[in-house]
Amino acid sequence: MNIVFLDSHGLNPGDMSFAPIEAFGTLTTYPRTRPEEVIERAKDADVLMLNKVRLGEAEFQQLPRLRLILIAATGYDVVDGAAARRHGITVCNVPAYSTLIVAQHTLALILAACNHVEHYSALCREGRWAQSPDFCFWDRPVRELTGRRIAIVGFGSIGSKVAQILLPLEAEILAVSSKPQEALPQGVRKVTMEEAFRTADVVTLHCPLTPQNSAFVNAALLATVRPGLMLINAARGGLINDRDVADALRSGQLGCYCADVLSQEPPSPDHPILSAPNVYLTPHIAWASLDARNRLFSVMADNLKAFLEGGKLNVVN
Repeated sequence: MNIVFLDSHGLNPGDMSFAPIEAFGTLTTYPRTRPEEVIERAKDADVLMLNKVRLGEAEFQQLPRLRLILIAATGYDVVDGAAARRHGITVCNVPAYSTLIVAQHTLALILAACNHVEHYSALCREGRWAQSPDFCFWDRPVRELTGRRIAIVGFGSIGSKVAQILLPLEAEILAVSSKPQEALPQGVRKVTMEEAFRTADVVTLHCPLTPQNSAFVNAALLATVRPGLMLINAARGGLINDRDVADALRSGQLGCYCADVLSQEPPSPDHPILSAPNVYLTPHIAWASLDARNRLFSVMADNLKAFLEGGKLNVVN
């Protein structure tokens, strides 16, 4: 059996073993694959592994051998699932492998804006503390989360874990969720999207990106928020209107934007968020701990094993 990984570098830059997959067949890996290279590299594959490479009807028509696609991620919008099904191709994802580390990264983004650790570390290295006439100094306020109203938009596995982490800090937790109030944890109150943005001190996004909510964080919504709102996005860059968020940061309507994702990845040099003030940005690494990547790879191997044994595991189409 021929197995081809079209963009392996994002998952495994060299610190993991491919042995769990190699046990099932001949594995060929490519660090990255451009759209025009997909057919040539995948034409003899029975199984394709991919992360960001996009596949649809046009590709499936030219890949008659293909029977299984293993997506190295939870989101599976890169593959046209209906088209794959028409061609008899099974598509599997990896759910919930990164829940803990993304929740941890969300907290890190919040604390980056509240405690300014990076800022003060840089000042100390520049000699500012050594030059201080007092035992301490500050030029940016350190803020507590205690008593702050934090709204979590999307209360799935990651959103609920973020709430679990924040509750001991004695923040007031709001949830924008399809779940009824009685299904939410104690100490979490269900609210509408409008109330969340209108009343919260912090809003953190943990919802999937859909055609219905694309760029829903826009100028109209931001006009309703408390001035100085802290907005966190460890979900999808496309949930926000880049220009509107940048403008809200410049006007002070938004206090800061803390994100691990952008609408374009990697971004162009003139991406609006890159030049906006009070941005705390990481390069889509919230999911990428070695522990999480090993979990992801293990589940991909389980998905392949189940398929070969005639079963279904994490099938999304």
